[in-house]
Amino acid sequence: MHDRRMRVAVAAAVAALAAGSLAGCKAQGAQNGQAGRPGKSIPASGAAASSPSATSGRRPAAEPTVRPAARPVIASGSSGDRVRELQARLRQLGLFGRNPTGYYGTVTAAAVRTFQSGHGLAGTGQVTTTTWARLRALTQPPSHTAMYPPTANPAAELDARCLTGRVLCVSKTSRTLSWVVDGKVRSAMDVRFGAQYTPTREGTFRVNFKSRHHVSTIYHTAMPYAMFFSGGQAVHYSSDFAARGYAGASHGCVNVRDLGKISALFDQVRTGDKVVIHW
Repeated sequence: MHDRRMRVAVAAAVAALAAGSLAGCKAQGAQNGQAGRPGKSIPASGAAASSPSATSGRRPAAEPTVRPAARPVIASGSSGDRVRELQARLRQLGLFGRNPTGYYGTVTAAAVRTFQSGHGLAGTGQVTTTTWARLRALTQPPSHTAMYPPTANPAAELDARCLTGRVLCVSKTSRTLSWVVDGKVRSAMDVRFGAQYTPTREGTFRVNFKSRHHVSTIYHTAMPYAMFFSGGQAVHYSSDFAARGYAGASHGCVNVRDLGKISALFDQVRTGDKVVIHW
């Protein structure tokens, strides 16, 4: 009997000890604000518990890197030798279907955009460092003649009225203006004419007025180096012709797109010189 009582007392003591241990685990879990889970460590501080990696198991998303937009090496609206080189290189690839003008207008921008689209580049129409490097890698350095091609000599097409005296001889057939002195062509340049409802008049005229910095009183557009020959019609430089080529037209004037040539011509032509416009 005595042994039996001893065994019962020992069993009761062991049970009490086990119960106290379990009560302590729950108390620890409650103290940290969560139930204790086997195999899981409990954060030691509130700062660790609030971190994204502790609560969700994921790293915080990195902030996106903002890259500055690429600056153009040759910008639309610029002019000069570098633009001529650009146009000559595009011409080698069949993307610029005219002689280099040295002016970066809408036609040049469209050619650049086509090149970019065909070579996996953003089609901005602006020549960035990447675009310029790719274009140079695919083309040959253009010669001076390629950058400054001569206008075809129209001497064989000169109208008989252009063979004597000082004449601005304008051919609608070849779309050229020839500055002819005593039958010799001194210079020649590309020109365009009026549209269907504002055609350039044909015939023989005289330069009756010159205006270096003229602005149209009707259309309020610039007409630099204007040499008037018939009413409001004149030979003058056209930035639109330089930019868009034959995609546009004048309101009856003879447009020249080469600024250097029309500037030199303006200084040579005198009031009273003959103007012949013919087919």
